[in-house]
Amino acid sequence: MTNFDDLMKRRVTEIKSIIKNYLPEEEGYQRTLLEAVDYSMLVGGKKLRPLLMQQTYVMFGGTSKAIGPFLAAIEMIHTHSLIHDDLPALDNDEYRRGKKTTHAVYGEAMAILAGDALLNLAYETAAKAFAEDPGNPDVARAFTILAHKTGIYGMLGGQSVDVENAGKPLTKEQLLFIYSLKTGALIEASMMIGAVLAGASDEEAEQLEQAARCVGMAFQIQDDILDVTGREEDLGKPINSDERNQKTTYVTVRGLEAAREDVKKYSEEAVRLLGEMPYENEFLTELILHLIDRTI
Repeated sequence: MTNFDDLMKRRVTEIKSIIKNYLPEEEGYQRTLLEAVDYSMLVGGKKLRPLLMQQTYVMFGGTSKAIGPFLAAIEMIHTHSLIHDDLPALDNDEYRRGKKTTHAVYGEAMAILAGDALLNLAYETAAKAFAEDPGNPDVARAFTILAHKTGIYGMLGGQSVDVENAGKPLTKEQLLFIYSLKTGALIEASMMIGAVLAGASDEEAEQLEQAARCVGMAFQIQDDILDVTGREEDLGKPINSDERNQKTTYVTVRGLEAAREDVKKYSEEAVRLLGEMPYENEFLTELILHLIDRTI
Protein backbone atom coordinates (compact mmCIF):
# COMPACT_ATOMS: atom_id res chain seq x y z
CA MET A 1 0.00 0.00 0.00
CA THR A 2 1.37 3.38 -0.96
CA ASN A 3 1.81 6.31 1.36
CA PHE A 4 -0.99 8.05 -0.55
CA ASP A 5 -3.41 5.22 0.25
CA ASP A 6 -2.52 5.45 3.95
CA LEU A 7 -3.00 9.21 3.99
CA MET A 8 -6.26 8.89 2.08
CA LYS A 9 -7.67 6.43 4.62
CA ARG A 10 -6.64 8.57 7.58
CA ARG A 11 -8.04 11.77 6.13
CA VAL A 12 -11.34 10.20 5.08
CA THR A 13 -11.68 8.74 8.60
CA GLU A 14 -11.02 12.19 10.06
CA ILE A 15 -13.64 13.78 7.80
CA LYS A 16 -16.23 11.12 8.67
CA SER A 17 -15.63 11.86 12.36
CA ILE A 18 -16.21 15.58 11.78
CA ILE A 19 -19.39 14.94 9.80
CA LYS A 20 -20.85 12.67 12.50
CA ASN A 21 -20.72 15.60 14.93
CA TYR A 22 -23.30 17.43 12.84
CA LEU A 23 -25.76 14.59 12.24
CA PRO A 24 -29.10 14.54 14.11
CA GLU A 25 -30.01 12.32 17.03
CA GLU A 26 -32.55 9.67 16.03
CA GLU A 27 -35.35 10.61 18.43
CA GLY A 28 -38.79 12.19 18.61
CA TYR A 29 -41.90 11.71 16.49
CA GLN A 30 -39.86 12.37 13.33
CA ARG A 31 -37.40 9.61 14.24
CA THR A 32 -37.91 7.68 10.99
CA LEU A 33 -36.92 10.72 8.96
CA LEU A 34 -33.83 11.23 11.12
CA GLU A 35 -32.90 7.56 10.75
CA ALA A 36 -33.21 7.90 6.95
CA VAL A 37 -30.98 10.98 7.03
CA ASP A 38 -28.29 9.26 9.11
CA TYR A 39 -28.52 6.05 7.06
CA SER A 40 -27.94 8.00 3.85
CA MET A 41 -24.98 9.90 5.28
CA LEU A 42 -23.23 6.93 6.86
CA VAL A 43 -23.41 4.21 4.18
CA GLY A 44 -19.93 4.95 2.86
CA GLY A 45 -18.63 6.91 -0.09
CA LYS A 46 -15.34 8.56 -1.02
CA LYS A 47 -16.04 11.86 0.79
CA LEU A 48 -14.31 13.50 -2.16
CA ARG A 49 -15.95 16.91 -1.83
CA PRO A 50 -15.17 17.54 1.84
CA LEU A 51 -11.71 16.07 1.24
CA LEU A 52 -11.05 18.53 -1.59
CA MET A 53 -12.36 21.35 0.59
CA GLN A 54 -10.20 20.38 3.54
CA GLN A 55 -7.04 19.96 1.49
CA THR A 56 -7.53 23.25 -0.36
CA TYR A 57 -8.02 24.89 3.03
CA VAL A 58 -4.75 23.35 4.22
CA MET A 59 -2.97 24.46 1.06
CA PHE A 60 -3.94 28.09 1.69
CA GLY A 61 -2.89 27.88 5.35
CA GLY A 62 -6.32 27.87 6.98
CA THR A 63 -6.51 27.40 10.76
CA SER A 64 -10.07 28.40 11.78
CA LYS A 65 -12.67 25.97 13.15
CA ALA A 66 -15.14 27.45 10.66
CA ILE A 67 -14.13 24.79 8.12
CA GLY A 68 -15.86 21.99 10.10
CA PRO A 69 -19.48 22.99 9.44
CA PHE A 70 -18.74 23.50 5.75
CA LEU A 71 -17.12 20.05 5.44
CA ALA A 72 -20.32 18.50 6.81
CA ALA A 73 -22.60 20.77 4.78
CA ILE A 74 -21.06 19.94 1.40
CA GLU A 75 -21.42 16.20 2.06
CA MET A 76 -25.04 16.69 3.17
CA ILE A 77 -25.83 18.48 -0.10
CA HIS A 78 -24.06 15.79 -2.12
CA THR A 79 -25.95 13.03 -0.27
CA HIS A 80 -29.24 14.88 -0.81
CA SER A 81 -28.55 14.81 -4.56
CA LEU A 82 -27.78 11.07 -4.48
CA ILE A 83 -31.00 10.25 -2.62
CA HIS A 84 -33.05 12.12 -5.20
CA ASP A 85 -31.01 10.77 -8.15
CA ASP A 86 -31.83 7.21 -7.06
CA LEU A 87 -35.61 7.77 -6.84
CA PRO A 88 -37.94 5.87 -9.19
CA ALA A 89 -38.82 9.14 -10.94
CA LEU A 90 -35.16 9.64 -11.89
CA ASP A 91 -32.59 6.81 -12.12
CA ASN A 92 -34.59 4.23 -10.15
CA ASP A 93 -31.52 2.62 -8.59
CA GLU A 94 -31.81 0.16 -5.69
CA TYR A 95 -28.14 0.09 -4.68
CA ARG A 96 -25.68 2.85 -3.85
CA ARG A 97 -22.23 2.38 -2.28
CA GLY A 98 -22.95 -1.34 -1.91
CA LYS A 99 -26.08 -0.79 0.21
CA LYS A 100 -29.78 -0.44 -0.49
CA THR A 101 -30.69 3.08 -1.57
CA THR A 102 -32.71 5.26 0.80
CA HIS A 103 -36.01 4.82 -1.05
CA ALA A 104 -35.46 1.05 -1.19
CA VAL A 105 -35.17 0.96 2.62
CA TYR A 106 -37.56 3.70 3.77
CA GLY A 107 -39.95 4.09 0.84
CA GLU A 108 -40.17 6.76 -1.83
CA ALA A 109 -42.01 9.39 0.20
CA MET A 110 -39.63 9.22 3.16
CA ALA A 111 -36.62 9.29 0.80
CA ILE A 112 -37.91 12.51 -0.77
CA LEU A 113 -38.27 14.02 2.69
CA ALA A 114 -34.80 12.78 3.72
CA GLY A 115 -33.28 14.46 0.67
CA ASP A 116 -35.15 17.68 1.45
CA ALA A 117 -34.11 17.45 5.10
CA LEU A 118 -30.43 17.08 4.21
CA LEU A 119 -30.50 20.06 1.86
CA ASN A 120 -32.00 22.23 4.57
CA LEU A 121 -29.76 20.75 7.28
CA ALA A 122 -26.72 21.60 5.14
CA TYR A 123 -27.46 25.32 5.36
CA GLU A 124 -28.31 25.09 9.05
CA THR A 125 -24.94 23.40 9.56
CA ALA A 126 -22.93 25.80 7.41
CA ALA A 127 -24.48 28.72 9.32
CA LYS A 128 -22.79 27.42 12.48
CA ALA A 129 -19.49 28.59 10.98
CA PHE A 130 -20.49 32.18 11.81
CA ALA A 131 -20.30 31.32 15.52
CA GLU A 132 -17.04 29.41 15.06
CA ASP A 133 -15.28 32.48 13.64
CA PRO A 134 -17.28 35.60 14.61
CA GLY A 135 -16.66 38.71 12.55
CA ASN A 136 -14.76 36.92 9.78
CA PRO A 137 -16.17 38.18 6.44
CA ASP A 138 -14.74 35.14 4.67
CA VAL A 139 -17.43 32.97 6.29
CA ALA A 140 -20.12 35.00 4.51
CA ARG A 141 -18.16 34.72 1.24
CA ALA A 142 -18.01 30.94 1.67
CA PHE A 143 -21.73 30.71 2.54
CA THR A 144 -22.61 32.66 -0.61
CA ILE A 145 -20.54 30.30 -2.76
CA LEU A 146 -22.24 27.29 -1.17
CA ALA A 147 -25.73 28.64 -1.85
CA HIS A 148 -24.97 29.70 -5.42
CA LYS A 149 -23.19 26.54 -6.55
CA THR A 150 -25.91 24.23 -5.23
CA GLY A 151 -28.94 26.09 -6.58
CA ILE A 152 -30.63 26.77 -9.90
CA TYR A 153 -27.41 28.12 -11.42
CA GLY A 154 -25.42 25.18 -10.13
CA MET A 155 -26.14 21.57 -9.13
CA LEU A 156 -29.95 21.73 -9.25
CA GLY A 157 -29.90 23.58 -12.57
CA GLY A 158 -27.73 20.88 -14.07
CA GLN A 159 -29.99 18.18 -12.68
CA SER A 160 -33.03 19.83 -14.28
CA VAL A 161 -31.42 19.84 -17.74
CA ASP A 162 -30.39 16.20 -17.26
CA VAL A 163 -33.93 15.17 -16.31
CA GLU A 164 -35.55 17.16 -19.10
CA ASN A 165 -33.34 15.50 -21.71
CA ALA A 166 -33.47 11.94 -20.38
CA GLY A 167 -33.59 9.44 -23.24
CA LYS A 168 -32.79 12.10 -25.83
CA PRO A 169 -29.60 12.31 -27.91
CA LEU A 170 -27.27 15.03 -26.61
CA THR A 171 -24.41 16.91 -28.20
CA LYS A 172 -21.03 17.08 -26.51
CA GLU A 173 -21.72 20.73 -25.63
CA GLN A 174 -25.04 19.89 -23.96
CA LEU A 175 -23.43 17.06 -22.03
CA LEU A 176 -20.58 19.27 -20.83
CA PHE A 177 -23.09 21.87 -19.67
CA ILE A 178 -24.92 19.25 -17.60
CA TYR A 179 -21.69 17.89 -16.15
CA SER A 180 -20.30 21.34 -15.32
CA LEU A 181 -23.39 22.08 -13.21
CA LYS A 182 -24.66 18.73 -11.94
CA THR A 183 -21.24 17.39 -10.91
CA GLY A 184 -18.75 20.20 -11.32
CA ALA A 185 -20.54 22.89 -9.32
CA LEU A 186 -20.26 21.03 -6.00
CA ILE A 187 -16.58 20.31 -6.59
CA GLU A 188 -16.05 23.96 -7.49
CA ALA A 189 -17.86 24.97 -4.29
CA SER A 190 -15.69 22.60 -2.25
CA MET A 191 -12.36 23.92 -3.45
CA MET A 192 -13.43 27.58 -3.57
CA ILE A 193 -14.83 27.45 -0.01
CA GLY A 194 -11.64 25.83 1.26
CA ALA A 195 -9.59 28.62 -0.31
CA VAL A 196 -11.90 31.49 0.68
CA LEU A 197 -12.16 30.39 4.33
CA ALA A 198 -8.36 30.41 4.45
CA GLY A 199 -8.28 34.00 3.18
CA ALA A 200 -7.76 33.53 -0.57
CA SER A 201 -8.26 36.58 -2.77
CA ASP A 202 -11.05 36.81 -5.36
CA GLU A 203 -8.47 36.19 -8.10
CA GLU A 204 -7.14 33.09 -6.36
CA ALA A 205 -10.69 31.80 -5.81
CA GLU A 206 -11.41 32.23 -9.52
CA GLN A 207 -8.32 30.22 -10.45
CA LEU A 208 -9.38 27.52 -7.99
CA GLU A 209 -12.80 27.53 -9.65
CA GLN A 210 -11.19 26.81 -13.03
CA ALA A 211 -9.08 24.00 -11.58
CA ALA A 212 -12.09 22.53 -9.78
CA ARG A 213 -14.14 22.65 -12.98
CA CYS A 214 -11.51 20.45 -14.62
CA VAL A 215 -11.57 18.09 -11.62
CA GLY A 216 -15.36 17.84 -11.90
CA MET A 217 -15.18 17.01 -15.59
CA ALA A 218 -12.51 14.36 -15.04
CA PHE A 219 -14.49 12.82 -12.21
CA GLN A 220 -17.80 12.63 -14.12
CA ILE A 221 -16.25 11.31 -17.32
CA GLN A 222 -14.47 8.63 -15.29
CA ASP A 223 -17.85 7.76 -13.76
CA ASP A 224 -19.21 7.24 -17.26
CA ILE A 225 -16.24 5.04 -18.13
CA LEU A 226 -16.67 2.94 -14.99
CA ASP A 227 -20.36 2.40 -15.79
CA VAL A 228 -19.11 0.52 -18.86
CA THR A 229 -15.85 -1.03 -17.66
CA GLY A 230 -16.23 -1.30 -13.87
CA ARG A 231 -17.22 -4.24 -11.72
CA GLU A 232 -20.43 -4.14 -9.73
CA GLU A 233 -18.71 -5.47 -6.58
CA ASP A 234 -16.18 -2.61 -6.75
CA LEU A 235 -18.63 0.17 -7.54
CA GLY A 236 -21.30 -0.90 -5.07
CA LYS A 237 -24.03 -0.29 -7.64
CA PRO A 238 -25.21 -1.93 -10.89
CA ILE A 239 -23.07 -1.35 -13.99
CA ASN A 240 -24.47 -0.37 -17.40
CA SER A 241 -27.22 1.58 -15.66
CA ASP A 242 -26.75 4.51 -18.05
CA GLU A 243 -27.39 2.28 -21.06
CA ARG A 244 -30.37 0.69 -19.32
CA ASN A 245 -31.84 4.13 -18.65
CA GLN A 246 -31.07 5.22 -22.25
CA LYS A 247 -28.84 8.03 -21.03
CA THR A 248 -26.38 9.78 -23.28
CA THR A 249 -22.97 9.75 -21.63
CA TYR A 250 -19.50 10.98 -22.48
CA VAL A 251 -18.57 7.46 -23.60
CA THR A 252 -21.49 7.26 -26.05
CA VAL A 253 -20.62 10.69 -27.46
CA ARG A 254 -16.82 10.44 -27.59
CA GLY A 255 -16.05 6.73 -27.38
CA LEU A 256 -14.18 4.89 -24.63
CA GLU A 257 -10.59 5.68 -25.60
CA ALA A 258 -11.26 9.36 -26.27
CA ALA A 259 -13.08 9.57 -22.94
CA ARG A 260 -10.02 8.13 -21.16
CA GLU A 261 -7.77 10.63 -22.90
CA ASP A 262 -10.05 13.49 -21.84
CA VAL A 263 -10.03 12.37 -18.19
CA LYS A 264 -6.22 12.61 -18.34
CA LYS A 265 -6.38 15.98 -20.09
CA TYR A 266 -8.78 17.54 -17.57
CA SER A 267 -6.89 16.14 -14.59
CA GLU A 268 -3.54 17.43 -15.85
CA GLU A 269 -5.02 20.86 -16.55
CA ALA A 270 -6.33 21.02 -12.98
CA VAL A 271 -2.87 20.17 -11.66
CA ARG A 272 -1.30 22.79 -13.96
CA LEU A 273 -3.64 25.52 -12.66
CA LEU A 274 -2.87 24.54 -9.07
CA GLY A 275 0.84 24.51 -9.81
CA GLU A 276 0.71 28.12 -10.97
CA MET A 277 -0.35 29.24 -7.51
CA PRO A 278 2.21 30.20 -4.82
CA TYR A 279 1.00 27.39 -2.53
CA GLU A 280 1.61 23.67 -2.43
CA ASN A 281 -0.20 20.56 -1.24
CA GLU A 282 1.34 17.36 -2.58
CA PHE A 283 -1.53 15.21 -1.32
CA LEU A 284 -4.12 17.38 -3.11
CA THR A 285 -2.19 17.05 -6.37
CA GLU A 286 -1.95 13.27 -5.96
CA LEU A 287 -5.66 13.09 -5.16
CA ILE A 288 -6.58 14.84 -8.39
CA LEU A 289 -4.27 12.64 -10.46
CA HIS A 290 -5.71 9.60 -8.69
CA LEU A 291 -9.03 10.33 -10.43
CA ILE A 292 -7.49 9.15 -13.71
CA ASP A 293 -6.93 5.57 -12.56
CA ARG A 294 -9.67 5.10 -9.96
CA THR A 295 -11.78 1.96 -10.26
CA ILE A 296 -14.52 2.92 -7.76
